[in-house]
Amino acid sequence: MTRSSQPKRSPKPSRPCYVLEDQVGFILRQVWQRHATIFAREIGIHLTPTQWAALAKLTETGPCSQNQLGRLTAMDVATIKGVIDRLTARGLTETSPDPEDGRRLLVSLTRAGQQMAEKAAPNALAITRETLAPLDAKERETLVTLLSKLR
Repeated sequence: MTRSSQPKRSPKPSRPCYVLEDQVGFILRQVWQRHATIFAREIGIHLTPTQWAALAKLTETGPCSQNQLGRLTAMDVATIKGVIDRLTARGLTETSPDPEDGRRLLVSLTRAGQQMAEKAAPNALAITRETLAPLDAKERETLVTLLSKLR
């Protein structure tokens, strides 16, 4: 048999190449770490991102049930309970019976909580600006749009 008449061998199948640095989860974790560092440095008061989310949402919506607040802030039941327990211990939130359903408690901001949210809001906006600073205006808009699609 001549060389040209020999059957061609198919190449060995190659394993997919997994490069950690190219994976979306890895990139998102790095971006989150950067954002969390900026948040901790710039928020100006001793709050975690989840505590800030609860204060900000209560400022926006007014009193609501703990379960509803958890849904609105994308926190599971255990997480939102812990967040509200810590905020209440600090005198920033309080609970009261829901006048429409006596079995349910409403979470609301105390006066101190309202003041803290007002004080922190400009810092929170600055945190977002700094997190997105490497991007131009169009890129920021595109990033937020694309990330919103992934929720």
